[in-house]
Amino acid sequence: RVKLVESGGGSVQAGGALRLSCTASGYTFSRSCMAWFRQAPGKEREGVAHIDMINWIVYADSVKGRFTISRDNAKNTLYLQMNSLKPEDTAMYYCATASRRDGYCTPGFSGFAYWGQGTQVTVSS
Repeated sequence: RVKLVESGGGSVQAGGALRLSCTASGYTFSRSCMAWFRQAPGKEREGVAHIDMINWIVYADSVKGRFTISRDNAKNTLYLQMNSLKPEDTAMYYCATASRRDGYCTPGFSGFAYWGQGTQVTVSS
């Protein structure tokens, strides 16, 4: 079965950096669309970035130029490098994979069927 496990969250001051990791199992990671989402208290979940099997990447406008999504297919691991963190980046961050198995992502951060348990990121001012 599909399993996604996030790690790397924590507490940092504004301007700091964190790298999140997501280890995947139970499916062909290299042929999958992967994404990071986040949800802050009282807000809806939002897409942060997604990457397909040919490394075509889409970022949310709010993180462009600060966050970098990447994947290591040999390690079945997805990453999110977060630089220049802001207090508004505070949220639970989730890793997700798409239900489609052709390796491509559906536009608009849709079609994600499998989720990790999340890792908390807290940015203080």
